[in-house]
Amino acid sequence: MDYRQRTLRDNVSCTGIGLHSGKKVKITIKPALPDSGIKFIRKDVSPNCVINANFENVVDTQLCTTVGNNGHKVSTIEHLMAAFFGVGIDNARVEVEGPEIPIMDGSAAPFIFLLKSVGIKEQNKPKKFILIKKTFKIQVGNQSITISPSKELKISYAIGYRHPLLENQKYDLCFSGKNFIKEISRARTFGFLRDIQTLHKAGLALGGSLDNAIVIDDFRILNEDGLRFKDEFVRHKILDFIGDMSIAGSPIIGHFKVNKSGHSLNQTLLQKLMLSKKYWEELIFKPPVKGISDKIKFPVFGPLDQVPA
Repeated sequence: MDYRQRTLRDNVSCTGIGLHSGKKVKITIKPALPDSGIKFIRKDVSPNCVINANFENVVDTQLCTTVGNNGHKVSTIEHLMAAFFGVGIDNARVEVEGPEIPIMDGSAAPFIFLLKSVGIKEQNKPKKFILIKKTFKIQVGNQSITISPSKELKISYAIGYRHPLLENQKYDLCFSGKNFIKEISRARTFGFLRDIQTLHKAGLALGGSLDNAIVIDDFRILNEDGLRFKDEFVRHKILDFIGDMSIAGSPIIGHFKVNKSGHSLNQTLLQKLMLSKKYWEELIFKPPVKGISDKIKFPVFGPLDQVPA
């Protein structure tokens, strides 16, 4: 496997509704140079208003992940970031004509479709990976995340809500681009009908609808078409988690065990982990990597040809 950095082959755009703002937003995703990472550009503010998708720039985690710089923000980045991670894109410029990434259908699948529609290009620079060396754990109340050394990237996620449909759901994902697209990318965000009025009063979820979220009342799912997976809820939490972890800047190789986490704890873990360098080391994949490839199963991000989303 040749692990070179990736970007898009061409520009691609889409328009959608911001989940929380309720406003129409256009984004244009463009190729970027090697080692430049993912950058958000607030075109409605200035062509020079650039916000790096980096854990150091996370400024808010209420119901979504928001990055900011010099007082300007871009929120709800996690689904797009998960899509970038799923197909192995390291470098891209995301021009945003508003303060929020559009929610699309509430999953990462539309973004996967966009990226595949223009193609993915390998670049003449090796990928970087973060290899976990020691177990690291963070816990707040009944929420916890533990990451342990592992030969592969694996996520074991458990959720539990006081609702008959979401009391206990668990899912184990051994990451690959193929597994992400097939098992995770189509899982949609979800919310409770009882919370909608409160969220609206707080200026949140103004763009939410049955077209872009699973809505649940006290007993049932209100969406006419039902669920895409019987455990779609925990799959979506994994989608969010991947998007949140992706702003480490490099894929993390380890076994994540996650219990009832959300954006806030995800980012707290990432920030503390990245500042605690005794728990990890950076690997630059320059094949052949003697002795390393036998011990580590590097994430496979899939072929460069089109893959149905």
